[in-house]
Amino acid sequence: MEHDLVVFVPGFLGTRLCRDGQDLWARCGEQLIGSAAAALTEVALPPGLGDASPERPFRLDADALLQVPDSVPGLLSCMGYPDIRAALGDPLDAQFVPFGYDWRLSHRLVARQLKARVARELDRWHAEVAAHYPDRTDDPRVILVCHATGGLIGRHYLECEDGRETARTLVTLGTPQQGLVQAARLLAGHAIPGDAGLGADVAARLNEALRDWVLNLPAVVEMLPWYPAVRVAGKSRERRITDNRHPVPGLPGDAVREALAFREEFRSACDEHRRVGPLPYTVHCVGSVDFPSPEALVLSSDGSRITDSLPGPGDGTVPRRSAVADWTGTDPMLWTSFRNADLASGPALRDAMLAIRAGRSPGGSLAGEEGIALHLPRDPVAAGRPFVIELLGHDLPRRNLRTFMWRSGRPDKQPLVFRQHEPDRYRAELEVTPGRWVVEALVDRPKGRDRRDVTVVAV
Repeated sequence: MEHDLVVFVPGFLGTRLCRDGQDLWARCGEQLIGSAAAALTEVALPPGLGDASPERPFRLDADALLQVPDSVPGLLSCMGYPDIRAALGDPLDAQFVPFGYDWRLSHRLVARQLKARVARELDRWHAEVAAHYPDRTDDPRVILVCHATGGLIGRHYLECEDGRETARTLVTLGTPQQGLVQAARLLAGHAIPGDAGLGADVAARLNEALRDWVLNLPAVVEMLPWYPAVRVAGKSRERRITDNRHPVPGLPGDAVREALAFREEFRSACDEHRRVGPLPYTVHCVGSVDFPSPEALVLSSDGSRITDSLPGPGDGTVPRRSAVADWTGTDPMLWTSFRNADLASGPALRDAMLAIRAGRSPGGSLAGEEGIALHLPRDPVAAGRPFVIELLGHDLPRRNLRTFMWRSGRPDKQPLVFRQHEPDRYRAELEVTPGRWVVEALVDRPKGRDRRDVTVVAV
């Protein structure tokens, strides 16, 4: 309801991780692209950390929500949250809680941290709410809004950490309810295909550096997929990563067991609660089926190599079969036409949040023909070689289309020209130097404007 506390949980990469005020991931990401040895050392965790908090020098400060686009090559992107409060329906300063956290750590640990933060903030808001909402009909509860993997934290807090006692509504935005096949590829050392255009040597270097880093990140281990996400060439049956007859080459068995334990803990809690009765809070899960998304990895016929990935409908990061929250016992899905990285933006979310905060149903679809979409290469591109980005949208020249490009972390935006090549489809051919680059498109809408940002990594 309108007087409820609104808590926002960002996804992986969605919080700046700092030491002495300096964003370490931003620096390490640039070093990774630049082929520096031990590029990710400053953001590494020690082996065997499990659900514990790291000690120094591994401990980092979760500073604030990310405001600019960023990505982990081969895993996912985050566009940042510069307008998140407006997207959530403009809650008052006192009732809006952005929950920043160390996204490297176990979702169990972060769920416990979320529990403590919500308890403090809800006690404070109970003491203040009368001054802002004197006509409320009940005591404030919590509307928990979680983007991407933040939804794994939010649902664990609700079902395993007694959060269901305080929640009125859970909203997940592109959450991989059944995991990500990209996590399996990353942990197996095959996040970036050798034929991605970078050259086999560059891809191998990146894959080795990324695998060495994520093997000790509990959050990535807990993203492993639990739907049948493995195919074997020449065989028709879908398989899970737990299939001992065809284990994923390079994927550590310890990681699979840790991820299984995390999943089973959550499922057991859900089953126990369901025997008592239905969920005491409402769930809305926002997803998309408009963009090809990694759905399965393919093994060679003898199971010795990862040879390919298979796409399926999804939001560009999470396939449909992982987006569906079957644990709710209901049909909570709201389908939209936005990419995963854009689901926490105003155009994707604001109208739905205004309805939810007013106690109304947000409806079954959030898509509108006035939106735009940017299509870009999923894998890193080769610096100095041309690549193509596509822009999709209806009647864009008449809607004040503006497009720009800039090097991430630098202020100088350069205008970018997209040329129409089919009805409602526009294309730009680009060539960039090594680094992380941001492409932005803005277009007017009847109720404001639509903005899309995408990140391109050039090596």
